[in-house]
Amino acid sequence: MAMGTDAESESEALLEGKLRICSFESRRGEEMASLIERMGGVPTIAPSMREIPLSDNLQAFTFGKKLLAGDYRLMIFLTGVGAKSLLEVLETKFERAKLLQAWDTCVTIVRGPKPHAVLREWGVHVDARAPEPNTWRELIETIDAWGEVRGVSIAVQEYGQPNESLYAALEERGAIVTRVPVYRWALPENIEPLKAAVHECIGGQFDALLWTSAQQIHHVLSVAESLGQREEFLRSAKKCVIGSIGPTATETLIEAGLPPDLEPEHPKMGPLVKLICEAGSAIVALKRSAV
Repeated sequence: MAMGTDAESESEALLEGKLRICSFESRRGEEMASLIERMGGVPTIAPSMREIPLSDNLQAFTFGKKLLAGDYRLMIFLTGVGAKSLLEVLETKFERAKLLQAWDTCVTIVRGPKPHAVLREWGVHVDARAPEPNTWRELIETIDAWGEVRGVSIAVQEYGQPNESLYAALEERGAIVTRVPVYRWALPENIEPLKAAVHECIGGQFDALLWTSAQQIHHVLSVAESLGQREEFLRSAKKCVIGSIGPTATETLIEAGLPPDLEPEHPKMGPLVKLICEAGSAIVALKRSAV
C-alpha cells in the first residue's frame, strides 16, 4: 500500500500549518496513515519491507550444518536481535539444544551488551566482549587481544547491512571468514513508492520522517544509494523532524548519521505519532531557520 499527497493538499497543509509526515511502515501502513490524520498531520506511507519466510534462509542452514559438524573455531555475534533471529531460523531445521551446545564449544566474542545478554540467557559462555562504543574497531581490538586468527575458521552473525570493514580487517589477518546472514525482511516487490518518497524528501516535501524499525533505515538508504542520491537524501532528511519508535531504531539512525529528534517513552506507533504532531512543528521550524 502506498499513499501520497498531491500538490494541492501539500499547499493546503503548508497554509494550515499541518505537518507533512512520511512513514516507512509496511504491514501497519493503513493504521499509521489513520493515526497521522487523526493527530492533524498529512501522511505519506512508503512501504519499505517485505517479510521473507524463515525457510528461505539457505545460507543460514548451510552454516547450521557446519556448526554442528564442529567446523568453526570462533563465533562472532554482532547484535542481540540478530542472534535471536539466527536461532529462530536454525530451529526450523535443527535441534535447539544441539545448536546451543555447538556454540558453547566455540570461542564466542560479542560486539556489545545486547548479544552478551542473549547468550547468557541461552546458557552459552562468552569469551570476550568489545568495549564501548562497540564499533567494528573495538571488536577487532578485542579479537586481536584474544589471539592469532590466521587460519582460524570464524563465523560472523550478520543482521541488516554487512560490515565490510570488519570482514576486510579479519581477512587481512588471515582468518577464514563465513558470513551468516539472517534474512527476515526484504525490500517490497514494488519499490516505486519508496523511490518516490526519497525524491520527495530531497525536494523538501516532508516535515517529518517516522521510523518504526531499524531495518526500514537500511532499506531506505539502500534505495537512495541505488538512485545515486544517498547523500542528498541524508542532507534533506536532516532538515526534517526525525522520529524513532524506540532504542533499536534510534541506534541505527545514529549510526546512519540521522540522530532522532523525538522518541516516545513507550515504543508504540500511537505515542510516536502523538509526540511528532505535538512537538514536531517547533523542531522543524528551528532546523530550517538554522540552514
